[in-house]
Amino acid sequence: MAIAPISSAHFSCRGYVEHSNTLKRLSKTLERQTGKAIADYNMIEQGDTVLVCLSGGKDSHTLLALLMALHKRAPIDFRLIAMNLDQKQPGFPADVLPKYLAGLGIEYHIIEQDTYSIVKEKIPEGKTTCSLCSRLRRGVIYRIAKELGANKIALGHHRDDMVHTLFLNLLFGGKLKGMPPKLLTDDGAHIVIRPLAYCNERDIARYARGMAFPIIPCNLCGSQDNLQRQKVREMMAEWDRRYPGRTESVFTAMQNIVLSHLADTARFDFKGLRVGKPPAAGDGAALDEDPFAPAVATLPRDFLPLMPLPAGSAP
Repeated sequence: MAIAPISSAHFSCRGYVEHSNTLKRLSKTLERQTGKAIADYNMIEQGDTVLVCLSGGKDSHTLLALLMALHKRAPIDFRLIAMNLDQKQPGFPADVLPKYLAGLGIEYHIIEQDTYSIVKEKIPEGKTTCSLCSRLRRGVIYRIAKELGANKIALGHHRDDMVHTLFLNLLFGGKLKGMPPKLLTDDGAHIVIRPLAYCNERDIARYARGMAFPIIPCNLCGSQDNLQRQKVREMMAEWDRRYPGRTESVFTAMQNIVLSHLADTARFDFKGLRVGKPPAAGDGAALDEDPFAPAVATLPRDFLPLMPLPAGSAP
């Protein structure tokens, strides 16, 4: 997909605005990463109707802005529809997003659905509301997508979200499962896409500040302490602080899976392994190489004593 630079008109927003040249470079980086993710996973095709879910947070604002920029120069024709779900949270500024979206000139729909009351009724005080809130929100989004004829649903999850979800499932769910860039819904009616899959949260936050988006926080989940996702976020932040590049490395690993070096008998035919009979191509097999060697080469020197080194290797 062609990359379209954001118009200079976007830099006239009120509030804090980063230096225009810095913001332009950042927007081009994010547009390039988003365009590459769309192309790599074939997220948007000719004739698609894409429902862009706008929560009011920095990620969804960035998603909408980048998709609108890319849409202007795209070599294919597709339709963008913005949607915000007003969940009737106390203090939610219901007038902010309609005014903002009207100013953008994009087709949009504000859906009012009191999921807040259901969540508060079903979940005891002090317990995590995220899971139920997410399920209810997802049900509304799928229904609206069907009513509007949208075959694609774009969400604002980014690379860091995908890595954090991998660790959430690994540490708390007992599954080696992440958050895919592209997903077919259970009923087969829609495809969920995450065009920000290659974008990191730090750049998105800088971009959102520079563009002065009208940010609306989520008080339902943001006010809760000790969330598992927050613990994983803190863990990854500490890893990245001590050993820069760990999040990037984990995301790269999510794109380089070797099934023969895991332990899932449903995904790899371990019982069928025989001497002189190599696994068929495409079975996710690899030679019996040292699985630590590539990783050790990229780790900082003060981390090396903690890792088993290959025979003959010097620290």
